[in-house]
Parts: sequence; C-alpha cells; structure tokens
Amino acid sequence: MPKTIALAGKGGTGKTTIAALLIQGLMRRIPGPLLAIDADPAANLHLALGLPMPMTVGEIREDMTVSAQKEQLGVAISRHDYLTHEVQMALEEGEQVDLLAMGRPEGQGCYCAANHMLRTVIDNIGDTYKYIVVDNEAGMEHISRRTTRDVDLLLIVSDPTIRGIKTAGHIGKLADEIEIDVRRKMLILNRVAGDLPGPLQEAVDELDLELGAVIPADDKVNKLDALGRPLIQLNGDSPSYREIEALTEKILRDI
Repeated sequence: MPKTIALAGKGGTGKTTIAALLIQGLMRRIPGPLLAIDADPAANLHLALGLPMPMTVGEIREDMTVSAQKEQLGVAISRHDYLTHEVQMALEEGEQVDLLAMGRPEGQGCYCAANHMLRTVIDNIGDTYKYIVVDNEAGMEHISRRTTRDVDLLLIVSDPTIRGIKTAGHIGKLADEIEIDVRRKMLILNRVAGDLPGPLQEAVDELDLELGAVIPADDKVNKLDALGRPLIQLNGDSPSYREIEALTEKILRDI
C-alpha cells in the first residue's frame, strides 16, 4: 500500500510551497514516480513543480454528468472503465512525479454516482505508487469526500501568527472527526523570521500537535514565486530547501 501524505492549513501559509519541496525531496530518495494530487480548486501545484496544467477531475466529472443526462455514454464501455480511462489520460506525467488536479468540487445537482466512482478510481490508481502527496484546500472536511484512502501523515502548515496557529489546532481536531483515518499529524511552521515571540511559542506548546519543522522565511522562494519559476529549482543555498530536506528524511524514517 502507498504512503499518503496530506497537507492542510489556512490559506496563504505556503502549503503548496511545502508540498512542492517535499515532493522534490521524495523524488531524490525513492525509486519510481510518486503521485502528487492538487486538491485545491485554485490549482497551482503544477506551477511549483514546473508541469503543465492537466485536465481536472472536476472537468471529467462534469463531462460525464452531461453525457449521462443526455444518455450518450452507451453500453460499449462501463462508466467505471470510462472514468478510469479519463483519469489516467488526465495524469500529467513528469520524470519522477505524476500530477492529478482535482479542480472544482462537486456542487449542487452533482452526479453523485460519478463522484463515488471517481473516489474508487483515484484510489485504485494511487495503489500503483509508493507515495502520494496531497496538497489540500484550507480545511479538512473535503478530504473524506474525495478519497476513501487513509492518511498516513497530515502536515498542518501555519504561518507564525496566533491566528494561523489556532487554525492549525482546529484543523488537527477536525482530522479526528472525519471518516478516514489520519494516523499521524505534524505542525509545520512556515516563513519564520528568527526566534518565535513568547506568545507564539506558548500557543504552539498548547497544541496537541507534534512540531515537525520550522521553515525560515526565504527570499529565494519569494524570488522564484515573483518570477513564476518552479520552486523545484531551489537547491542547498536555500534555507527552506535545507529544512524540507531534514523533514523529508524524518518522514521517510518514521512513517
């Protein structure tokens, strides 16, 4: 079974940056490709990885919904086989990472049978990989709607603010309430400049979360973002890169 690592946290904390650098670290250490899933409707993980934007699962679902309503799917191929083929075709294949973008979530009047089959299809495709990294929206509630797969490690990303840390604690509690099993949780503090002020350190200490890493503020990340260049171009000169390298080693050792 693959190991599934999911990232969550309030908007603007740098989840996608952490996801891209973690994927980069895993790519250098594991044989064969890993699967990256962009589960944020904003869908910008492909930019951080230097890959084209793939067709999204949301678009596949909507196309099937329209076809089903018009009774155009026919009987030559089952709907499950149709979705399997479409999702496989939507995978954007890189050298050591394959990317699947979820796109927009299901809305009112959604074709629920298609959503159920899509969850099964995505989980079946995921079984062919050793590691899956999921870059999520801000919260946790949507995860159980999009997969039946348990999460081996949840990385909750926060900026160095009281609001961010309190939100991280809330997400950690939500993770205990969703239908899938979240086996381990870590807090990742991102964009930290210097030592944490006393009140922030106290807020972190009060959380029922393991502190996985403290990622320093990094001008090199900001520069790549400003130029629209892939974050996987970072190297050992970047403090963020070095901290994520240590986190990657810890993850591979402990999960």
